[in-house]
Amino acid sequence: MSACRSAFAAALLLAGGCAMEAKPASSPAPKLGQAMTQAELAFWDTSIPIDGSNLPVGSGSSAQGAIVYAQKCAACHGKTGAETDTRLTPLIGGVGSLATKQPVRTLGSYWPHAVIVFDYVRRAMPYNAPKSLSDDEVYALTAYLLRGNGIIDETLVLDRTTLPAVKMPNRDGFMMASDNAK
Repeated sequence: MSACRSAFAAALLLAGGCAMEAKPASSPAPKLGQAMTQAELAFWDTSIPIDGSNLPVGSGSSAQGAIVYAQKCAACHGKTGAETDTRLTPLIGGVGSLATKQPVRTLGSYWPHAVIVFDYVRRAMPYNAPKSLSDDEVYALTAYLLRGNGIIDETLVLDRTTLPAVKMPNRDGFMMASDNAK
């Protein structure tokens, strides 16, 4: 028993000794990584405002998007994007369900602006290779998803002019913080 107490006491003394060491008044900043270059910063700082004022040149149709979706999205989001048995929330469906007891939050039912869909897909997808899609592929995928949700006609080609004009079903479902103060 005394051997256990002695070992415990020694451990406490060591811990106490470490805790009592004086720390310098101002310690230098950790040397983690390095500062980002302007090019690296520009690569990640590409968010697009909801008015679409910063949308890139390019275009895409829902037919083109179906091909890109099958190649780069279906593995995670299901064959069409409407499947509910995948590990992710479905992308297609649920329009009109938000006020029900079982709302289905998809980009078609929940997201307020089509430009946000484009921006998110462009920056974050595919999951295993974010920012690897061309702007034309992102326009096409956005068109595919909006068409699948019945928001746009299959003949509409999305680009920097037509995308901001798309009216999402839930466009009035969000309030700006300034609206809340009124």
